[in-house]
Amino acid sequence: MNMQEKKTALAILGEKYFDAKPALEYSTAYELLVAVVLSAQCTDARVNIVTRELFKEHNTPEKMLTLSQEGLEKYIFSCGFYRNKAAHILSASRDIVERFGGEVPSTIEELMSLAGVGKKTANVVYSVWFGGAAIAVDTHVFRVSNRLGLAKGDTPEKVELGLMKAIPKSDWAKAHHWLIYHGRQICHSQKPDCAACPLQAVCDYYKKD
Repeated sequence: MNMQEKKTALAILGEKYFDAKPALEYSTAYELLVAVVLSAQCTDARVNIVTRELFKEHNTPEKMLTLSQEGLEKYIFSCGFYRNKAAHILSASRDIVERFGGEVPSTIEELMSLAGVGKKTANVVYSVWFGGAAIAVDTHVFRVSNRLGLAKGDTPEKVELGLMKAIPKSDWAKAHHWLIYHGRQICHSQKPDCAACPLQAVCDYYKKD
């Protein structure tokens, strides 16, 4: 995919998914942070079911810390990898209380300093809640970017750098959601629906196929 094709692809994605927004349910930066941690290798729909119950009484870092590791595990068991996720959520909550006065920090560097928070989670919270310019590379973004040829790489970090070069900075946060929606609706992991895809003319995967 050359630069002109990348511009065309982004224009098509922006038009098709102009109203794309996060599927996770949250009302505060802290709720978003917890939801994103839970969403690793788990569907957003499942996370929303879990957090609706969890956030009834544990929607702040202080309230979350009233739970034991085992207590939190019982809430989030169905999200998978529940032991690690519970440990990360409790450790990050403790960091937020002890180091940031109970408020979720607003920079990528500070977010990544929280226990269990990696670049993808930090980018999501930074861009979605704080309105910062960042591209979070999850499995959908990674797959779609490589297939299209919008950004190629064998690691999320390489794809993120490629997307930052291909996409105007003002569109970074929005493009993240465009690519996720495209991955969910058309460019599926096992069998992409190329016949229904508006990007056939510029897609590297389709051209090779």
